[in-house]
Amino acid sequence: MLNRRTLLAVPLAAGLSAAVRSRALHAQTPPARTMQLAIHQNTSRGAGYRGSLEGWARAGIRYAELTDTLLDEFLRSDTLVAARQVLLDLDLTPVSAAAVLPDVWIPGPERAASLETWRRRCGQFASLGLEKIYCPSITGRPVTAEDFAATPDCIREVGEIARDHGLTAMLEFARTSTHLATLPSALRVIREADHPNVRPMLDFFHFWSGLGKFEDLDLLEPGELAHVHFQDLKSGPRELIDNDWRLIPGDGIAPLERILRKLAEKEYAGPLSVELFRAELVDGDPFEVAAEIRSKCEAVMRAAQVL
Repeated sequence: MLNRRTLLAVPLAAGLSAAVRSRALHAQTPPARTMQLAIHQNTSRGAGYRGSLEGWARAGIRYAELTDTLLDEFLRSDTLVAARQVLLDLDLTPVSAAAVLPDVWIPGPERAASLETWRRRCGQFASLGLEKIYCPSITGRPVTAEDFAATPDCIREVGEIARDHGLTAMLEFARTSTHLATLPSALRVIREADHPNVRPMLDFFHFWSGLGKFEDLDLLEPGELAHVHFQDLKSGPRELIDNDWRLIPGDGIAPLERILRKLAEKEYAGPLSVELFRAELVDGDPFEVAAEIRSKCEAVMRAAQVL
């Protein structure tokens, strides 16, 4: 027969057993990493700087990525102060800005002019309240081994300009680039440059449709990734891929949930900025476009447990 002491110990033992099981389960489950939905102004560039932001805000978007081209259009008739006020009035947080310039990350004939523009862009976007700015790895000439060897010095120079303006510069590898077209190549030169104001970013389209492979994500150090562009991919021959193959997340074939879970494992907890180029979106009503993007993206993010 069970004595009183044994009976009293049963609930305690059960509680301890449950606690042990809970701790074991927690140890096997990676910590949740929440991410924020953002939209890149390229997605609604037909509406202009103000129109794109106003439409998105009505659809409940709270994070925006700005572009150099739409800012220039706005500044033809208005000021940087007014551009900043648009963001404030709409309660939008700018999370990144694009400065698309050739030969920024590599020696080349256009580099001197590009660096001057980069310096100006850093000043403009810093005044708008941004902390991050990026440039794709584009060049208009053949690339040699000597160019790759010179890339870290170029990265440091770009990083110094960004640091002067309190910004982090981000290198975006591009699938068609003759310079840096993959995540491993980008990580290699960024790490060799070792500049505190230069970090890598990831574009889902360039990553999944290009020369990389899923296992490349394992190369990321925890917390190393600074920003993400978020898209899906149309099905078809990869040889035919162009920007029209970028789809709203959830509409294509890319393993979005798997990639998002890996990024969470790598401690990414920043924006997922939807950058699309299809004409029906670019020229569509920015409110309707943003509402569709929000509905589909949030479903994907919830499934990946990053929302």
